[in-house]
Amino acid sequence: MIDKPIAWHLKNLIFIIIGTLISALGINLFIVNANLLSGGVSGIALILQYVFNIPAGYSTLAINIPLLYLSYKKMDLRFTLYTIIATISFSVMLIVTNSLQNIISIDDTLLLSLYGGILNGVGVGIAFTYYGSTGGLDIISSVLKRKNENFNIGTTSFIVNAVIVLIGAFIFGITSALYTLVSIYITAYMIDMVIKGFDRKNKLIFIITEKEKEVSEAIMQSLGRGVTFLYGEGAYTNLERKVLYCVVQLSQVPLLKQMVKEIDENSFISILDVAEVEGKGFRKDSI
Repeated sequence: MIDKPIAWHLKNLIFIIIGTLISALGINLFIVNANLLSGGVSGIALILQYVFNIPAGYSTLAINIPLLYLSYKKMDLRFTLYTIIATISFSVMLIVTNSLQNIISIDDTLLLSLYGGILNGVGVGIAFTYYGSTGGLDIISSVLKRKNENFNIGTTSFIVNAVIVLIGAFIFGITSALYTLVSIYITAYMIDMVIKGFDRKNKLIFIITEKEKEVSEAIMQSLGRGVTFLYGEGAYTNLERKVLYCVVQLSQVPLLKQMVKEIDENSFISILDVAEVEGKGFRKDSI
């Protein structure tokens, strides 16, 4: 994907910047205005901002620097470059929009948590759709997932966010912590909605292609997901064809679609919701 035309990368870059701007606005206009927290690294950065008056943008970048180095050592070049771009853009946007924290005067904490979660989720979802990752847990999860297919990303994210909420409860009280939970949930929901409106974390993929070997190898190597060949026959053509069957996480759908189309632009892809997945690489409680 690094070999794609400059215009293609430029388009992705523009949307990543737009996404990180929207996310930063959601945090500074609404979440900070209500003294709430977000999830992941930005939530940790907000804690540092509230307690030590360190702007969240600087803390976010500082926390991600060692993680970006880890990505450079362990992950592929595309993932690392796009993560660097998105992380820097997100940090800069948090700094640039920091002065806007008090321009909205709303006393309803529920409204602030809802709209903060909506904007944050939409922004992250846009950046994610165009292959941008704001670092943090994404890097750690991707590295550990590559080492161990059974690594549970959902559990890790839950634990980190639970710790953030508990710290928020200690600093601002239980009411603020509960509103933070609302905001984090809305953020996660909106990320799902932006990525093609999917409402489940795992997707069942059927792929029909004349280049089944190349496509299956790309999925296994780039996404770390297993692929099964099913044997079918076209009702109209009466031609026997291998059908690729695999299950991927929601966040991997945009990259999978791009890879398949790069290998075979005439391929047919069907994407279905998965209610539950158990087995190698997936666990029931990660759905």
